[in-house]
Amino acid sequence: MMKRVLGMLALAIGLSPAALAEDEGTDLVAPWIQVVRDTPYVFSDGFHSNLSTIREWVLLGESYCAEPDRHILFDHRGRFLTWFDNLETVAANQEKLNEVRHTLYEQDRVHRWIEGGADETGYPFALRCDHPHADIEEALARLTGARPEDRVWGTWDGMTAGSPDDPIPLIDVVLQVFEEKAQRQGYEVSNAVKRAFLGQIMIESGARKRSFSAANAVGMLQLRPEVLADCEIAEEFHLHRMAQVDCAVRLYQQNDRNLRPVFESRFGALPDEKRESLYSLLLVQAYHGGIGRMQALLGDGEVGRASRRLAEDADRFSAEDLALGLVFHNMGRIELGLSSLYYLVDVSIASDAVCAARPEVCP
Repeated sequence: MMKRVLGMLALAIGLSPAALAEDEGTDLVAPWIQVVRDTPYVFSDGFHSNLSTIREWVLLGESYCAEPDRHILFDHRGRFLTWFDNLETVAANQEKLNEVRHTLYEQDRVHRWIEGGADETGYPFALRCDHPHADIEEALARLTGARPEDRVWGTWDGMTAGSPDDPIPLIDVVLQVFEEKAQRQGYEVSNAVKRAFLGQIMIESGARKRSFSAANAVGMLQLRPEVLADCEIAEEFHLHRMAQVDCAVRLYQQNDRNLRPVFESRFGALPDEKRESLYSLLLVQAYHGGIGRMQALLGDGEVGRASRRLAEDADRFSAEDLALGLVFHNMGRIELGLSSLYYLVDVSIASDAVCAARPEVCP
């Protein structure tokens, strides 16, 4: 009976019945995840550039997202396919999405199409133009102190940054605390990691001090109260910007201690600059999604298969493509999904924006 059901479902979405089974076992996976499983590793080449283009439209309100009330669709290589203006209701938009998906399939612009629903991801993938993680321009203004009211000063753990009479850009406060705390703890931090960290602040909170999430994360770096407590930060200082950076440095150092050995065993042969660029992105992802997931991605198990395959042919991929490929080919596993892809890309976009505005901090 199960085989008959699988066969009917497979025919409905244009897959073979066998394709509905997970490649490492008999557990069923969602049809959109099967698209990921069937994507060749070589398609990671250029993936970051493709997806970055789309996310820039969303984050900056540009190109096809100059009008925010739109959806855009893209394929399993991150390539833009088409767009449509939103309809009046969520249900109408979902119906329109599936119509467009089917049309793209009939036009041979995608190799398959999968119907999406309220709680089901469809294919080609879709993204709302009004769904950014952060307003990049506004976050950059806060971080760089573009307006006088965005400049700050503070004291923390024997450090003083700026003064009441001479407040300074937040970026200078962040770098001062990050570098001094890292030096005190004997933690050597690459320029790539510092650039990624600045981009992360923009994506995590829009560089806002009073930022709160539904998951009970707080402050500029969206740290949970229990994490701040582990960092020995008193509750009255949980939103203190310098305290948040202090705690983040400790987390970075702890994650670095656990991630570096497995990373070096897999990608240690890469050229220095490429290796450190890749590592900085994975360290950011460890902060966002947990060190255990990143260790698994670089490990010897089934989840580590993508890292092994990509490492074998690493010369053909950029550091950014490698980082994205590790996540993409494991979507549907260890709680990785499209949001994890967007996070990595968005941090890179934000980091580039910081470097363009303050090139002296990005040697």
